[in-house]
Amino acid sequence: MMTSDVLQVDALDLEARGVARREGKVVFIEGALPTERVSVHTFRRKPSYEIARVEQIHRAAALRVEPRCPHFGVCGGCLMQHLEPSAQVAIKQRALEDGLAHLANVKPARVLAPLHGPYWGYRYRARLAVRWVAKKGTVLVGFHERKSSFVADMRTCHVLPAHVAALLLPLRDLIMSLSAPDRFPQIEVSVGESVTALVLRHLMPLTDSDVEHLRHFAQAHNIQWWLQSKGPDTVHALEPEHETALSYTLPEFGLTMPFRPTDFTQVNHQINRVLVSRALALLEPQPSDRIADMFCGLGNFTLPLATKCREVIGLEGSPALTERAQTAAGAHGLTHASFSTLNLFEVTAEWLQSLGRFDRMLIDPPREGALALMQALVQTPVAQRPTRIVYVSCNPATLARDAALLVHEGDYRLSSAGVINMFPHTGHVESIAVFDL
Repeated sequence: MMTSDVLQVDALDLEARGVARREGKVVFIEGALPTERVSVHTFRRKPSYEIARVEQIHRAAALRVEPRCPHFGVCGGCLMQHLEPSAQVAIKQRALEDGLAHLANVKPARVLAPLHGPYWGYRYRARLAVRWVAKKGTVLVGFHERKSSFVADMRTCHVLPAHVAALLLPLRDLIMSLSAPDRFPQIEVSVGESVTALVLRHLMPLTDSDVEHLRHFAQAHNIQWWLQSKGPDTVHALEPEHETALSYTLPEFGLTMPFRPTDFTQVNHQINRVLVSRALALLEPQPSDRIADMFCGLGNFTLPLATKCREVIGLEGSPALTERAQTAAGAHGLTHASFSTLNLFEVTAEWLQSLGRFDRMLIDPPREGALALMQALVQTPVAQRPTRIVYVSCNPATLARDAALLVHEGDYRLSSAGVINMFPHTGHVESIAVFDL
């Protein structure tokens, strides 16, 4: 049975739902913010919680703002545009601290100031869905609607760079002009230092006419096309001379990092520069140090580290990434940086010890965290462990799990931790933590 009543909102979860209580039961309220008093309509009831949506705001939060995007509330790309950006960061900081406290029973000795960057136009990587809508006789290009497989009818986007957002409507017309407009499920966007690449997924071979349409579009909008007919291994530039055109820079370290449009790189290039700088400052590499960079990817941290220490070893599960990282190290004359390919989700203490002792270690795992590596570390004799670990996380839950192992079983202490606002207006929490022996 659906109900409607008035509730006081006390908190906000990472899905941007207000959190209230009624008779001891948690109510998650879509569209509500902390401190607000709202009328809600409950549309889902479970034994331990309810989900509702706002019907009327009786007292608005001081930090409520007008969303910039006209598609906010429908498009699933952003959840928090109705909340002032600094308050978004505070919510994420609380999520990080609560996760460490409740899931790991640990507390950082020092809370780091959040890392901020641009709130708009920051998303240099994106996967845009493409959908032929027969009933409307048109193609939609954009993010999915919130909690839906439908594609939002997007005409602009304020988190994409302006020149990419300006392509949303022209891309519709382009797909409509191709031979099979219902056979192009997605376009991946990858913005480099001076090049914007679009990866077109196509389920049928392109005709000569299709290719000419793509070339005309590329020339008109100053982009480069890459094509993907099947899996990631089939990705290639439409024009062979564009294969090596993409790169981003780390000016503080004098580095240029080449990449392909489907390689993992940070979405927010400006924040990435600040993140690399902070990670190295927290790690405090010394000229005599031997350092490991685990889950090193393209060498985003490894190459900057190589400018500061005696030896750095990058380990990563993707051979394509380690090959590109080694090539980049060679191009910069960083001969004391080396890379190896290894599945870091299956490592053991014996393997770790066979590498010899590292003075310091940087860890930047995917959302799954680094459980096997943590177990290997705590099973390694203390004298053979790195004395400092900097852990960059994109999932507070797996960071908390791994922190519990390091602190409670490995005799490390959590010296500091803080959030990085890599994805403004979303519930994504990126963070950084420092562990010391």
